Amino acid sequence: MKTIRRFIYREVIASVAFVTLAFLALFFFFDLVDELRWVGRSGLGYQLSHALLFVALSLPQHLYELLPITVLIGTIFVMARLAQSSEFTIMRTSGLGPWRALSTLLLLGCAFVTLTFAVGDYLAPASERAAALVKARRLGQISTGATGAWLKERQGEHSFAVNVRAIDGNGDMRGVRVFEFDARGRVASTTAAEGAQFVDGGDAWTLLQVQRTMFEQRADGEVRVTRLQEPSLQWRTRISPDMVAASVLKPDKMATIDLFHYIRHLEANGQAAQRYEIEFWRKVFYPLSCLVMVVLSLPFAYLHFRSGGIAGYVFGGVMAGISFFLLNNVFGFAGNLQNWSPWLTAAAPGLIYSLLSLAAFGWLVLRR
Repeated sequence: MKTIRRFIYREVIASVAFVTLAFLALFFFFDLVDELRWVGRSGLGYQLSHALLFVALSLPQHLYELLPITVLIGTIFVMARLAQSSEFTIMRTSGLGPWRALSTLLLLGCAFVTLTFAVGDYLAPASERAAALVKARRLGQISTGATGAWLKERQGEHSFAVNVRAIDGNGDMRGVRVFEFDARGRVASTTAAEGAQFVDGGDAWTLLQVQRTMFEQRADGEVRVTRLQEPSLQWRTRISPDMVAASVLKPDKMATIDLFHYIRHLEANGQAAQRYEIEFWRKVFYPLSCLVMVVLSLPFAYLHFRSGGIAGYVFGGVMAGISFFLLNNVFGFAGNLQNWSPWLTAAAPGLIYSLLSLAAFGWLVLRR
């Protein structure tokens, strides 16, 4: 049985690797064609080599998104080919029953789950940050919307609203504004800085070229206004670089632990965190979809194929993978708009396809 298990593992891994490389090559081509529009148009010298580097650094994110689909397609191809050549029938006569076959594929699926989690939580976020910095160094700064990113923090009885207009190619902030409010909600001070840098340790920012205005409420009801200009000012804050990056970059490009800390920060400061909670639970459940895909592919080994009929089933696997990807996105947007439970919104596509795969397994395998 170990020989059969190693044979199945070798065939599935080779097939999944081939399908993954084919999809990545396709995405690489499309991204490069889209990126060519910026080559030579910037005065900072955005050349073809920079476009190639940017597209290459974007591949880990594509790999994370594609892995469940390529696992499904590759495993369906192997199972259908084994059924067409009657090799799977020989394995069944050698003692490979339905439950043993299922446990064999689930063990392989766990390896793909680990790979998907590692790529999505470690490789993809780091490569996305590097890709963004490559583009920012050549084409300018990274920004979101017309006014930049807004963050909020509470320190004792005072609260702060922070606006970061952009992040430059070195990872420093540009166009920083800090609005301080007292316990009664009145403006206590405003601070405008041309730039800001993160202090090592993550507990302060160094503001550069600062213009600070302070409002002091006197006992007689008058307000005293004090204006200061300083070349630099250190501002104590718990807003970390990852939190700023989360506000500027998309939440699906963040690691799971970074998303969790950012959600805690939003909740502690009374800000809406629904979008980030959905994305957090999606990152938790998304790697588990590889298990769903290997279960969904097992019934194909019990079908009877005519000559050349394997292509239609592989095409059906492609459509199933694409439909899962679309359903995952639809539930994410709908859950955010309808204020559904974040964990249920993220788990629903996987649960639906799990039921479908188990139903197909029960009907085509156990009842036949």
